[in-house]
Amino acid sequence: MKVLGVAAVAAALTVAGLGSGVAQAESAPGCASTVQIGSTAYITSGGQTIASVKQFKGCNKNWAYTYVWDQYRANHTNYTIDTYIDAGSDPLGYQVSGRGAHELWSDGTNTLSVCTQAVGAIWTTSGDFVGDAVTGKRC
Repeated sequence: MKVLGVAAVAAALTVAGLGSGVAQAESAPGCASTVQIGSTAYITSGGQTIASVKQFKGCNKNWAYTYVWDQYRANHTNYTIDTYIDAGSDPLGYQVSGRGAHELWSDGTNTLSVCTQAVGAIWTTSGDFVGDAVTGKRC
């Protein structure tokens, strides 16, 4: 019975959005039909995982997505996120969040015909680098 009680609490926390801190809603702005391509990359700082970086495709575009985990946001507010698609040249679809954002989408990029990877980074609002991650390249 004790195992069932623990499982019920874990399920309730997850449903309430208080579980692992991973992203729940994953639809790019203006494109409801996005699907993740490739594996998730993780931003770490001080030995802790603080954010997830994913690449999506949909609406004939690629998108980068960075989600800051609840555990990090609970103790940090003076940070920004940047995220973009890397197709081997300049950053594409580059976006920077406001202070303390929980997620950020890049702009959609017209790069489905080339190899791409998503990049996400966390910076303090004073400009200090916290951490970054890059997804695997998808062709």
